[in-house]
Amino acid sequence: MKAIIQDTYGQPDVLALTDVATPKITDDEVLIRIRAAAIHPGDLLLMRGRPLAMPPMFGLRRPKRTTPGYDIAGIVEAVGGNVVDVRPGDEVFGQGDGTCAEYTSAAWDTVAPKPARLTFEQAAAVPMSGLTALHALRDVAKVRPGQRILINGASGGIGIFAVQIGKTLDAHVTGVCSTRNVELVRRLGADEVIDYTRQDFTRTGQRYDLILDNVANHPLSQLRHALAAGGTLIPNNGTSGGRWLGPLPRMIQAVVVSPFVSQRMRLFVSQPSRADLMALTELIDSGDIEPVIDRTFPLSETEEAFAYLAAGHARGKVVVIP
Repeated sequence: MKAIIQDTYGQPDVLALTDVATPKITDDEVLIRIRAAAIHPGDLLLMRGRPLAMPPMFGLRRPKRTTPGYDIAGIVEAVGGNVVDVRPGDEVFGQGDGTCAEYTSAAWDTVAPKPARLTFEQAAAVPMSGLTALHALRDVAKVRPGQRILINGASGGIGIFAVQIGKTLDAHVTGVCSTRNVELVRRLGADEVIDYTRQDFTRTGQRYDLILDNVANHPLSQLRHALAAGGTLIPNNGTSGGRWLGPLPRMIQAVVVSPFVSQRMRLFVSQPSRADLMALTELIDSGDIEPVIDRTFPLSETEEAFAYLAAGHARGKVVVIP
């Protein structure tokens, strides 16, 4: 099969299209013929091997995981002996292992039936970003009807889902984005949209019950000024920070400060599950949420796809098509 292989850390030019063996599956996995795969900022970190504190976990001199990508939509080709509720021929979406390729293996409980109303490209744009937004708002912040929530980075991969999920939870949603994305965020259902090139939301005097910060362009102290007493701040940007430690100092600061203030600062790791993918499917099928795709690239142009994502101005998701 064709797959993107990365033999060293670096910029997008380290990615090369290569012939490799089709993955073998275990008893708890499924083999998926990939029809579309989405990439996200976390893939950039693994490509670059930065911050430098990361390579010991993912490969000291070269990446242990040589094919990038997690999010997929495709067709099941084979299933392991312990797999239930998934059969060959099923159209599925979810997360796999090295998805910038023609085939991938995936744990059977990290995929679910593809939403019928979505194309494969649209479905691939959902899993990681949709699940992160769902877990942040529903499970971590426990958003309640009538609460005022602010999504910083509302036009990015996670932000577009957070705006829409916030509305399904009957919250008053404010989205923060650049000028060119104001109409998009408004169309997605935001009650208010702040253009960060014209207004600093930390200086408006408005207080929010939740701030989901996907950008990390304000110090935590400034974000707290915009947070109501008893409110929740979720610092959710994993790509900011310096060359050595990246976002770790900011995360540590949030953990250390949180017990001593009236506001909660919460970190979390979003884990894929079949049940939550199906919860997203219900919202998609009801028309409550929709994915947004900025650009699609063929598998042979994955280098260009990563370069486009690295430029930092993608609205919604970037998708690769084998």
